Amino acid sequence: MSTTNVRIRAELLLLVAFCGFLFFYGLGAFGLVGADEPRYAQIAREMLDRSDWVTPTLDGKPWLEKPPLYYWQAMLVYGVARRFGAQSGGKADLHAALADSVDEKTARLPDAIDAVLMIAAIYFFLRRFRPGSEVDGAVIAASCAGVIGFARAAATDMPLTATFAIAMLGWYGWYESRKRVGLIVFYVFLALGMLAKGPIAPVLAAVIVILFGVAVHDWECAWQTLWLPGIVLFLIVGLPWYVAVQKRNPEFFRFFILEHNLARFSTNVYHHPQPFWFYLPVFLVAMMPWVVWLIAAAIERVRLLWQERRTAERSSDDIWAIFLLIWMIVPVVFFSASQSKLPGYILPAVPAGALLVTDYLVARRDEKVAFSRSLAILHGMACGSLVFGALVAGTIAAKHHLTASEGTYVAAVVGAVFGLAIAIAVAVKSGPRLVRSATMIAVIVSVAAVIRMAAPVMDATQSARGVAETIRAFSREPVPVALYHVSRVEEYGLEFYLNRPTQKYDEGQVPGESHLLVAANADSGFKQMLDGRKVSYLTSIPAQKLELYWVAK
Repeated sequence: MSTTNVRIRAELLLLVAFCGFLFFYGLGAFGLVGADEPRYAQIAREMLDRSDWVTPTLDGKPWLEKPPLYYWQAMLVYGVARRFGAQSGGKADLHAALADSVDEKTARLPDAIDAVLMIAAIYFFLRRFRPGSEVDGAVIAASCAGVIGFARAAATDMPLTATFAIAMLGWYGWYESRKRVGLIVFYVFLALGMLAKGPIAPVLAAVIVILFGVAVHDWECAWQTLWLPGIVLFLIVGLPWYVAVQKRNPEFFRFFILEHNLARFSTNVYHHPQPFWFYLPVFLVAMMPWVVWLIAAAIERVRLLWQERRTAERSSDDIWAIFLLIWMIVPVVFFSASQSKLPGYILPAVPAGALLVTDYLVARRDEKVAFSRSLAILHGMACGSLVFGALVAGTIAAKHHLTASEGTYVAAVVGAVFGLAIAIAVAVKSGPRLVRSATMIAVIVSVAAVIRMAAPVMDATQSARGVAETIRAFSREPVPVALYHVSRVEEYGLEFYLNRPTQKYDEGQVPGESHLLVAANADSGFKQMLDGRKVSYLTSIPAQKLELYWVAK
């Protein structure tokens, strides 16, 4: 076996182990949280139960807010899990196997797989077009806080980010080599991006390509991108579902395009207002722990490009840097103009930021240029802050703020030790060769701390999994469940974990039969809605300020 093959196998083994830990370790350590995770997971389960690959439904009603890529992926994972569960459990355990196949692990698995595919694409792209930087690029992209967080969530943000990143890498591969295979990758994955989250994928790609052409004075690259076979491929992959769902649901165009795309962008109809600058700190946090190098790389590249703005010929490194800057900036600026802002919207900018950091660090390593002491200290502080944040995440999840306690002081000391050690390692002459390994250690420790220490607290305080388990402890048989003054987070979570709709007292839905009621803690106003029916207190769930009652028929 050649030395090159040995090296490649070692690199791939490193990436498999690293990504396996970051994206898959403890994937079910805490239950589904927020409103989106349980809602999307339940939609995929209902589609699979009906064998319907066209119309997403929730509680049996069409749910047309998002395209189906995540649902399709989850359906495949659920189906495989059910098949293996049924085969391993035998006939006696068939019902339990079918029930257990859909859980937080299988719901989150599609996003973890998408993240792996994106990292693999980055590795092979860099190996082909920027040899020597492939491991750095893959590791840096995989270890960004935004990538790790959304790779472990049952949501649509990572499917969009992965498909969009692969599409943009394919386009730049075509631009540099002029081989049509790059355009094929571009159009196919852009279509998948449209199936992940809608027309935002081709819109962002078009803006990036046009601005790039303007920046490098290559006015024809945008027109040359409009390759007829590629456009046909895009339509073949991306259009059939849109036609099918519109045919089955005539309200789809109005609801999805007009309300959940145009209205969501131009108005605050869905109540996610944030200031214009909201995405700047969000993006910097998403780039942790590489944020110091990102700022340094962006400043240096902008300075060099400004100095060389009148140069007739640009190097391939300059053109690559321009492409990454535009790719990184466009999603942040675009969504900053939106009236509805959520953190996951700018995730497609993170891979570009990671590649920009890679370009900066690899150049210094190859040129054997040591880092300045100030940058080394700042990077050490970023890594130390990451470790500290991971260690106190459980406290913040439980109390919604940081407390002055012995645990907090210990976490601060541990974080400071990590920060100091990494700063020293990066500040030495061989720092450019050590920065990747030293930072990997901080990231691994941080993820392990969150899974081992914060996950149980998050499960108890922010997931409906424990509430559902308490309900099952009182009644193994499915009974009607009603809610009173309970947020939609608990509502969607309970509907996923119980796999049945709930009824809402707040909307006048008081079941006539005996049922279990989940009510906000210390709020007994629901009793006046029951016309004297017998109400029995069952238990309380202090972590989520909920109480359970049995309401007789």
